[in-house]
Amino acid sequence: MHGPSEMMSRPVTTLFMLMSVDGKISTGAADELDVDRDFPRIAGLREGLHQYYELEQTTDLWSFNTGRVQAKMGVNTGEIPERTPVSFVLLDTHHLTEQGVRYFCAQSEQFVLITTNRAHPAFGVRADNLHIMHQETLSLSDALTQLKARFGCERLTVQSGGTVNALFLREKLLDFVDIVVAPVLIGGRDTASLIDGPSLRTRDELSRLGVLRLIEARALQASYVRLRYQVIG
Repeated sequence: MHGPSEMMSRPVTTLFMLMSVDGKISTGAADELDVDRDFPRIAGLREGLHQYYELEQTTDLWSFNTGRVQAKMGVNTGEIPERTPVSFVLLDTHHLTEQGVRYFCAQSEQFVLITTNRAHPAFGVRADNLHIMHQETLSLSDALTQLKARFGCERLTVQSGGTVNALFLREKLLDFVDIVVAPVLIGGRDTASLIDGPSLRTRDELSRLGVLRLIEARALQASYVRLRYQVIG
């Protein structure tokens, strides 16, 4: 279980995701395939999908995501949104355009961009709520410590892709896991899963597993299920 000193130095994190019964967080391996776009079109899935978005509205006021996921969602070409009370943290090297950066500046209470790219388009944007956290080498641990120290971020909801979710897991930076399971099997070895990244190769690496304690298991409408866990190891 995470020690008190670690909990004090960074935000409490919750991985909050929608996934299939077989752990997939996308409908396929192509960028045009996506659960947000595809589930509403599929009978048996669209009927209960609203429950995920309703639960999403109750998550933390600080949200972590990646530029790749958001570019896939269309922020680089989308209309500039209205301001929300949510502060967004995005990890990105090259997927966001200047338009995508302006999109999040408009939408966010505070917008923190974490990047290792000195030439990122965000450096050309001027906005009072834009904060660029440049790192020579990516360190999520350092980034989270800065989020709490500089911006007062106490709790952070993580909704990134499987590769970055794996970084949170392997670096012991997840405190809770909150999953809405959709009643569908998707399959595909190249389809993004809840946790991707490099596989463990030796028994010595088993300490990097995420051992969980169940907090809640609740059947939702239309065969959806909500599972909530605390990460204990």
